[in-house]
Amino acid sequence: MGGKRETALPKLLVIEDDPGLQAQLKWAWDDFDVTCAGDRDAALAALRSDEPDVVTLDLGLPPDPDGTSEGFAVLDAIMELKPDTKVIIASGHGAHESALQAIERGAYDFYAKPVKIDELALIVRRALHLREIEQENRNLAAKSGEESRVLGTLVTAAPEMVRVARTIERVAPADVSVLLQGASGTGKELLARGLHDSSPRRGGAFVAINCAAIPEHLLESELFGHEKGSFTGAISTREGKIELAEGGTLFLDELGDIPLALQAKLLRFLQERTLERVGGRKSIAVDTRIVCATHRDLQAMIMEGTFREDLYYRLAEIVIAIPTLAERPGDAPLLARHFLHRFAKEMNPRVTGFSADALSAIDTWHWPGNVRELENRVKRAVIMADGKLVSAEDLDLAEPDEELANALNLKAAREQADRKVIRHALARSEGNISSTARMLGISRPTLYDLMKQYDLSA
Repeated sequence: MGGKRETALPKLLVIEDDPGLQAQLKWAWDDFDVTCAGDRDAALAALRSDEPDVVTLDLGLPPDPDGTSEGFAVLDAIMELKPDTKVIIASGHGAHESALQAIERGAYDFYAKPVKIDELALIVRRALHLREIEQENRNLAAKSGEESRVLGTLVTAAPEMVRVARTIERVAPADVSVLLQGASGTGKELLARGLHDSSPRRGGAFVAINCAAIPEHLLESELFGHEKGSFTGAISTREGKIELAEGGTLFLDELGDIPLALQAKLLRFLQERTLERVGGRKSIAVDTRIVCATHRDLQAMIMEGTFREDLYYRLAEIVIAIPTLAERPGDAPLLARHFLHRFAKEMNPRVTGFSADALSAIDTWHWPGNVRELENRVKRAVIMADGKLVSAEDLDLAEPDEELANALNLKAAREQADRKVIRHALARSEGNISSTARMLGISRPTLYDLMKQYDLSA
């Protein structure tokens, strides 16, 4: 049986309601185990039973064959159930916007209709190759006891954050502007750097500027540079951040804090790809990719007249929402261990881990300051700890507020609660299946069944 598993063909799920096209795609490759589904229920049933490596998905499915609503519902369900699945979207003529939206929601790639089998085969095999590499990396990390990492440096085991990382990896090669939308402390600069490192511009500079940390009267000079003598204190000519990022990526953090007058100049640069330094008259051509981040509601600022709508659409070709740490169950203990090992090595080698009450407090705290707050608390706790284990008292965490989960129906509420509780239990027991089962009051086989049902790993 083990030999059969090793030589089994990779699995491809074709989600398409046209029987003729189903047959064409089913017999296109003899090196795949192909399953076909014509609607959402059949597709999700095949996803659970076959666990395909790659999925091709036509967005026009019944009962909305002329639209995209049903196709997007299937895509969202796949990303929820098995976020590591590579989904390739069928895109009709003039459906480029739908394809980009699908990639934002977790799709790997898209292909144009009418189908060209050779081109689609290349995309499918490339997706399979990436899927195999990711699985191999996960296996190696599990064997060596390393943390779960995506984008090279991002520590996470949460499907919500893995989905964000996959979207960033997908849009990185396309030279489009990206807006990272999320609360303070969620790791937007780390994600922006990951996008740069995954792009063809990785050999160029990654230059970051926090627009909220620089006074308005200096921000223009910081971005665009200045000529000698252009204002008091300009004792020499100086290149701005945009020029310094030539051939690379400029990361504009806290985009919403750029004043309106400077927004107009930034828009002009994005349109013409040339700039003039403060006090200068010469146009300088600059090839720089812009990646932005903000925690503010830019749409509301547009309505208020404090942010330009035309600039927003120039900078937000792809918008990626970053979940808070509270929306990533299980990640807080994982990140806490990562920070503890790093700070203990530097500041207090006696510290080796967390006490049980500390892990419980970390897992149940609501983390209003997100990853930045967690990092600061762990750093302080490592310095203050008297013994080998950091306690909840060292972390200075009060009793957390209990939040009620919102759900549309009882079945969804039960599934949401089960998933969250299992992930918390796995985090507290550091992935030990026997300890997790005892904590939950269930048998190991039952736990394995639930983990498989909810696509959870230890």
